[in-house]
Amino acid sequence: MSEGLVKLDQKEESVYRVDGFSCANCAGKFESNVKKLPEVRDAKVNFGASKISVYGSATIEELEAAGAFEGLKVAPEKTTEDHDPQKETPLPFYKKHSTLLYSLLFLIFGFISMFVNGNDNILTPLLFITSMLVGGSSMLKTGLQNLIRLEFDMRTLMTVAVIGGVIIGEWAEVAIVVILFALSEALERFSMERARQSISSLMNIAPKEALIKRNGHEMTVHVNDIEVGDIMVVKPGQKIAMDGVIVDGYSAVNQAAITGESVAVEKSRDDEVFAGTLNEEGLLEVKITKLAEDTTISKIIHLVEEAQGERAPAQAFIDKFAKYYTPAIMVIALLVAVIPPLFFGAAWSTWVYQGLAVLVVGCPCALVISTPISIVSAIGNAAKKGVLIKGGVHLEEMGGLKAIAFDKTGTLTKGVPVVTDYQLIDDSLDEKEVLSIITALEHRSEHPLASAIIKEADDNNVPYANIPVEDFYSVTGKGIQGRINGEMYYIGKPALFNEMEASGFSSAVENKVKALQDQGKTVMIAGTGESIQAIIAVADEVRESSREVIGKLHQAGIRKTVMLTGDNRSTARAIGERTGVTDVQYELMPHDKLDVIRQLKSEYKHVGMVGDGVNDAPALAASTVGIAMGGAGTDTALETADVALMSDDLRKLPFTIKLSRKTLNIIKANIAFAIGIKIIALLLVIPGWLTLWIAILSDMGATLIVALNGMRLMRVEEDEAGDEPVNKNTYAETLKLEN
Repeated sequence: MSEGLVKLDQKEESVYRVDGFSCANCAGKFESNVKKLPEVRDAKVNFGASKISVYGSATIEELEAAGAFEGLKVAPEKTTEDHDPQKETPLPFYKKHSTLLYSLLFLIFGFISMFVNGNDNILTPLLFITSMLVGGSSMLKTGLQNLIRLEFDMRTLMTVAVIGGVIIGEWAEVAIVVILFALSEALERFSMERARQSISSLMNIAPKEALIKRNGHEMTVHVNDIEVGDIMVVKPGQKIAMDGVIVDGYSAVNQAAITGESVAVEKSRDDEVFAGTLNEEGLLEVKITKLAEDTTISKIIHLVEEAQGERAPAQAFIDKFAKYYTPAIMVIALLVAVIPPLFFGAAWSTWVYQGLAVLVVGCPCALVISTPISIVSAIGNAAKKGVLIKGGVHLEEMGGLKAIAFDKTGTLTKGVPVVTDYQLIDDSLDEKEVLSIITALEHRSEHPLASAIIKEADDNNVPYANIPVEDFYSVTGKGIQGRINGEMYYIGKPALFNEMEASGFSSAVENKVKALQDQGKTVMIAGTGESIQAIIAVADEVRESSREVIGKLHQAGIRKTVMLTGDNRSTARAIGERTGVTDVQYELMPHDKLDVIRQLKSEYKHVGMVGDGVNDAPALAASTVGIAMGGAGTDTALETADVALMSDDLRKLPFTIKLSRKTLNIIKANIAFAIGIKIIALLLVIPGWLTLWIAILSDMGATLIVALNGMRLMRVEEDEAGDEPVNKNTYAETLKLEN
């Protein structure tokens, strides 16, 4: 039994690749037809990704028969996972467009016959009719089926116009109309294929095979046969085939395919690597952590394809508009054909011809494709630059943001504490010796700030690991203590030494502590029960790009930028000044962040929230658009956020907002142009100037222009200038005004 005749057991969702989608209108018709199949509960077409999701049971033959046009091919997605379009030999131009070329050839022969033999010679209309049948057989077949079912779309309009033109003897013009319509569809198909290439290129990023170590031997294995725990060997210059963790080796890895970062990242033991990235320098051995279908690049491709299928608000408007538009055009065409002859004594042939021209000009090709091609182009461009936008609705909403809230840790800051200040109070002591004692104690601590001190000692080659510590004890909420060489040492908050009334805790030391705290730093004091020896300050470093990004957002018209943090007031204010945000909210618990987002929404309506996608989940969900940082390494970020910045790079945020606004402007321009050109062409009916070839040329021209305009979104770059510059006070300027 052939594959097409086998009923596939599909209790849940089954996804199929669809080859041959030429227009969004046909895709919608295909979806409607599939839903009517007896054992199908529901179906959803993703025009942008050329897929259909079927809920129920159907054969391949049933799905292909449900197509709204000829030439549609359906294949289960599983059989196309290894499909590589780049390996296929493209068809020669004449073979790919043979039908159109033969139709054009008969049309030319028809005009030659017209000039040589005249219109009355039977050969002339036969040549024109042959041209129509060759070039328009698919359109006419579908249009006639639609007429029988009383279903109206652009093919129905064209079929009625062609039949009417033949009846009134306009052979040549009707043949031209058929060829121009076929050419228009070819251009539409070409435009969508170009827009889809941004995603199909992602599919070919990761290699299909990898070098695997098994039982002491190296062997080349297909990615589908690689198991979690296998050791993969990646040589310099090779692409990494699977997600994993480095167990041996050191190299620089170019992660541009995943994160959009142009600079290679240093990778060594225990670092994570992603499928599709390029190993530039050293030999790496990588322990596989995910199956082929679970890799980050696979998830990105899946989510982007899903995003392209999500109908944006503009697309929803077009769908609703088109539902009433086509029948309205049919009524208008009928009125144009009938009213002048019936009530004003005009010639029937003239006004029937004008009515047919109205049908042709009414084809909604340009209008229907105006939005999806823009959405597909923009989402594909963003994905290639390391920004995952999970739907057209989120793409549109990004451009309308008026306020953006930022989680502090890991977003505006690096999220990794570092030692910023280390000062000896007792000048008679040796700096390295005191630091070694401090580090020996912190080495036994589990406090988050201990890692910063240990890193400082490592960077300065200060030994500490072999220093014996006795009677180690953690004073909850205040610090730590331990005995070294018979003497008890303490490290902790200034309050710890105040309570002990240690000598040396003078007003000068207190002023130094306060000055560091005012800079947003966490201050610790080290010493014995009798004397204070050193002050050490630790802080979460502000990202170098934070102030630049906040400035660009203000220039782009974002009216309010807010930093949300659990830090105390002085620390929060200090970081707020350094980042340039307009407002700071401090000492917040997760539910407090949610309240801030709700308050901002009541004031600004369109509010974005930028966080790490884990502890900020409630605030991300409550915002208009939730934006997660570092999606490449965080499954939670990919799942919870509306937009994921795949690298920890805030500079992608202004680009995303700019891309969104440009997309909105192009969609609006496309819709306005598509409708405007129809109105202008219809006005030509009044003086009787509208002809069939003018009608189809206006439709084809509009389709080509909106397609090219939408495809411009594939070329939007990150460094293009923003728009709508405004002057808004930063938080630092607000503080100055308050003071």
